[in-house]
Amino acid sequence: MEERSLHNACAEKWDFNWLLHRAAQRVGSSFAEEISKYGITVRGQLILQALANEEVQRTQLKLGAMLGLDKTTLTSELDKLERSGLIQRVPDPNDRRVRTPVITEDGVELQQKVGLALAEVERTYRARFTDEEMVIIRKALTSLSDGEAPVHGSCI
Repeated sequence: MEERSLHNACAEKWDFNWLLHRAAQRVGSSFAEEISKYGITVRGQLILQALANEEVQRTQLKLGAMLGLDKTTLTSELDKLERSGLIQRVPDPNDRRVRTPVITEDGVELQQKVGLALAEVERTYRARFTDEEMVIIRKALTSLSDGEAPVHGSCI
């Protein structure tokens, strides 16, 4: 009960940024907890999702740029996914320095399972709001995420 009172006091006192950050922490923690049951990380799932949904293969460099992951972080995640048999890195026939991550059948299967589990987590949060409220929330968050200034950090 004390934690709830503290949260209410903070929500009344602190600014918009704090509330957005706190909401993102709560949702992010729920997603991370669910994903960990499958032996991967949130970033690992993000990579698998991108690879599973790509119609055109991307080099590691382009994948990192698309996801907002720096080279070191991306390489570390790709190493873990490759060791688990969820992706393969295919060498470019024209440039031996370039590798293209490709999702394996096991990766597709896991990504689909995790995607369904995460959809259920999202449903629990969405259930707090009406359909009309969700339209407004999504529009507001999309608007806030667009902007003129460069974006730093990853998608997550």
